Amino acid sequence: MGEDHADVALILGALGVAALVLAALARARARGGNSPIPFYLLAGLGLGSLGFIEIEDTVVEVGSEIGVVLLLFMLGLEYTSSELRSNLQAGLPAGVADLLLNFTPGLAMGLLLGWDLVAALLLGGVTYISSSGIIAKVLTDLDRLGNRETPSVLSLLVLEDLAMAVYLPLVAALLVGGTAISTLGDVGIALAAAALALIVALRYGERLSRLVAHRSEEVVLLTTFGLILLVAGVADELQVSSAVGAFLVGVALSGPVAEEARRLLGPLRDLFAATFFVFFGLGVAVDELPGVIVLAMTLAVVTAITKIITGWWATKRAGVGLKGQARAAGALVARGEFSIIIAALGVAAGAESQLGPLAAAYVLILALAGPLLARYSGVLEPVLALMSRERPQRAKPAPP
Repeated sequence: MGEDHADVALILGALGVAALVLAALARARARGGNSPIPFYLLAGLGLGSLGFIEIEDTVVEVGSEIGVVLLLFMLGLEYTSSELRSNLQAGLPAGVADLLLNFTPGLAMGLLLGWDLVAALLLGGVTYISSSGIIAKVLTDLDRLGNRETPSVLSLLVLEDLAMAVYLPLVAALLVGGTAISTLGDVGIALAAAALALIVALRYGERLSRLVAHRSEEVVLLTTFGLILLVAGVADELQVSSAVGAFLVGVALSGPVAEEARRLLGPLRDLFAATFFVFFGLGVAVDELPGVIVLAMTLAVVTAITKIITGWWATKRAGVGLKGQARAAGALVARGEFSIIIAALGVAAGAESQLGPLAAAYVLILALAGPLLARYSGVLEPVLALMSRERPQRAKPAPP
């Protein structure tokens, strides 16, 4: 009993110190106008390498997952069901281009390294999918949720998460040597669950909003939070992204209850989002990075370019101007939670010894670079202008 109590006290004290460090970093970020994500990631990396915080993997995983689902729920609140429907329809060609451009480099590198096909397919998944959690946080921090390019970014993220409904059951079956029938069954269940969630969000949002609404803020908070976690958990169990499940809950809510949910859950989102990024850094094994850093840097550069091309093309098709194209291109570069999940599947199955460290180094590089590129997206404008054959827009001089 005494030893257990001492462990709890040590963990609480360590978490308290970590929270104060994050508060100091957030203060510094507020003065500089940057996203706090790189600072949070580096803080987690530093605290983990020093052995300052040692928490069970389950606690880290659950805390991180709550952070992601709250970020995506709050992003979903910004869009109506009709906007989501039109964005997905218009963004489908860009989603196909996203898959081809960003899955191929990982697959090709895996094959060039002499890995077997399944391990190479896993690396393709790692490089394909952007981080919904990081991008949602960046868009919030930089006050870009209402920007014209944001629907294009959003549709790509949703299409990527829906593609995971096919990809994850498929690679999971290949890792364990499942039969074709069982694999098709898993994929069918995942697709049916995704379709059901979309139908509920698009058609029955008003009814759901009426069920959540109440004169008591406590009831609204608990109902909404419970609904988010329940839907996210069911979605994850059915091999559909828990993040996309939470996002669709946000889309389904509308009217006054959506405004109230945004106000009540905003502080929780900020708390768990910071926790997610710190835990992400804590999970990186620093001693394994040097052996794969060159490969990770090469892959990061190539796939940063392919994501920039993806964001540019998607927003150009939607009629967005050059500045918006650059903002979308920079935002999409970040990889994160899903890439780590995909790599973890292979590590657990013993697919390839380099896969885990390579994925960790690769994700860390782009999780740090993505928010910076999103913040300073102006550096991309000259390149995108050449690709678009447009002149970059110059800032107008300030009036005297």
